[in-house]
Amino acid sequence: MSTTTFETARNFLDLTKPRLLPMVLFTGLPVMGMAAGGWPSAGFVALTLLGIALAASSANTLNAYIERDIDSVMERTRERPLPAGRISPRAALVFGLVLALSSTALLYAISGVPAAGVGVASILFYVFVYTVWLKPRSAWNAVIGGAAGAAAPLIADVAVNGQIGPAGLLLFGVVFFWQPPHVWAIALYRKADYEAAGIPMLPSVIGDQPTRWRMLWYTLGLVPVTLAPVALGLLGMVYGAVALAMNAWFVWSAVRVLQLRDDESAQAMFRVSLAYLFALFLAMLVDLSWASL
Repeated sequence: MSTTTFETARNFLDLTKPRLLPMVLFTGLPVMGMAAGGWPSAGFVALTLLGIALAASSANTLNAYIERDIDSVMERTRERPLPAGRISPRAALVFGLVLALSSTALLYAISGVPAAGVGVASILFYVFVYTVWLKPRSAWNAVIGGAAGAAAPLIADVAVNGQIGPAGLLLFGVVFFWQPPHVWAIALYRKADYEAAGIPMLPSVIGDQPTRWRMLWYTLGLVPVTLAPVALGLLGMVYGAVALAMNAWFVWSAVRVLQLRDDESAQAMFRVSLAYLFALFLAMLVDLSWASL
């Protein structure tokens, strides 16, 4: 592959926000073991995850296409392929639509209309409800938009069972409640960046300290949501012990943000939020594997 071809492929890959995809797949994987009462075949799991990855890649690419002007203003996004001029808007739009069609076709082939329908709905919600309508208009974009980031468990659940059950709803709830404090932590230490782009993030609308209080409320709200799979018998004490420890760490981080009131504590909570979600879903996989022995 020539250098030019490699760079072009890399630019198209960057449109999909590949650093986010592993976490998306990670949040969908445990549902398949929980929803089926045991793991489906490896081939089915792999194809379902590929369908989820294609749907998320499509949503991210179309988001990049729509927000290319905003991205050119923000310091942390101005070097992305579209604002930097390395990919044309038309090429990005076509690429995003091809990914959407590929995802829909794959999910339909492996699991029928319900899985394909939820996949399409997740793309449409992220692109039109969140990106086009909500994000530029409402400071609560991180709350309602959290539904888009939490779609993977729903798609996985429908792919296995043909409908959304308790496992998919609970893991959707975990990601949904996790997203606001995660995003608001970024909004605190990137406040000037968002203001320059005209995006109404919560710290700019209601103030930094009220935002910090809401971050704490959401982390406290996560505690019963994350422990519900244990209470319902979907997961065991291996996961339960990890969930208790990680919740304590996450709540403590939110308290520190509230007390210290500086960018460093917000950056620390952002990093903790990533470790928190990763640890929870890894513990789910370990718990499911332990139970199957």
